Amino acid sequence: MTAPVTAPLTDAASAPGFRARRTLPLRVEAMRQLRRRRTLVMGGVLAALPFVLIAAFAIGGEPGRDNGRVSLIDTATTSGANFAATCLFVSAGFLLVVPVALFCGDTVASEAGWSSLRYLLAAPVPRTRLLLSKLTVGLAFSAAAMLLLPVVALAAGTAAYGWGDLQLPTGGALPTSTALPRLGLVVAYIFVSQLVTAALAFWLSTVTDAPLGAVGGAIGLTIVGNVLDAVTALGSWRDFLPAHWQFAWIDALQPHLETGGMTKGAAVSVAYALVLFALAFRGFRTKDIVS
Repeated sequence: MTAPVTAPLTDAASAPGFRARRTLPLRVEAMRQLRRRRTLVMGGVLAALPFVLIAAFAIGGEPGRDNGRVSLIDTATTSGANFAATCLFVSAGFLLVVPVALFCGDTVASEAGWSSLRYLLAAPVPRTRLLLSKLTVGLAFSAAAMLLLPVVALAAGTAAYGWGDLQLPTGGALPTSTALPRLGLVVAYIFVSQLVTAALAFWLSTVTDAPLGAVGGAIGLTIVGNVLDAVTALGSWRDFLPAHWQFAWIDALQPHLETGGMTKGAAVSVAYALVLFALAFRGFRTKDIVS
């Protein structure tokens, strides 16, 4: 009996008409992520936060000064711009970390958890293309989440407290024509500072099949960074921690714009992020996909 002859598999990359750039379009990936329940829940939480704060101020009264010192929170009810800045201040340390870790960590790992990753790659979608598509969509959703909060806060704060200049805790005010671009700069800096969390979550997503592990690991390590930054005994070593610069954007809410701290913080965050992104792509290219 003659054994059957098996034809060699054709290399997808050399197949006639194959175009890697046409596989897994960003539009398709974005719609998949947009329809997921966790995206809608995260958007709802961020959109609800300003209204929760407005209710808290209505119940508790006007913000008071702590030991006679005026902080950004103390000026929250003076105008819509101040309320938007306050929402960013209270959420930048942790709340805005969650959507970044979620959207970038629950990418590749979720496909592995659903046992669909190997079938997706067999479509065939090149591994680099797969990572680029998922990373681009994850970063885009993270940026949208960071933009959603201040936009809703500005609208809700204006309705509750009126439209006016941005009152500075140190004294003086920024006119709205200056305050709005400054708030835009603040949002942009917060996004850049969170690239470390995004890269860490994305890298963990390529090495584990558990989305919760990737998301939780990124959030946990971010918290560890915040704890280390609070250890003053580390001295100048804290300058190499991304957490040390997470509130450098406060310098943008000054009469004269100061960018020194934000420049250093952005450089540290981008440096860490590039290394972690490189590890993700390098490791995933040679990883055995079994799920």
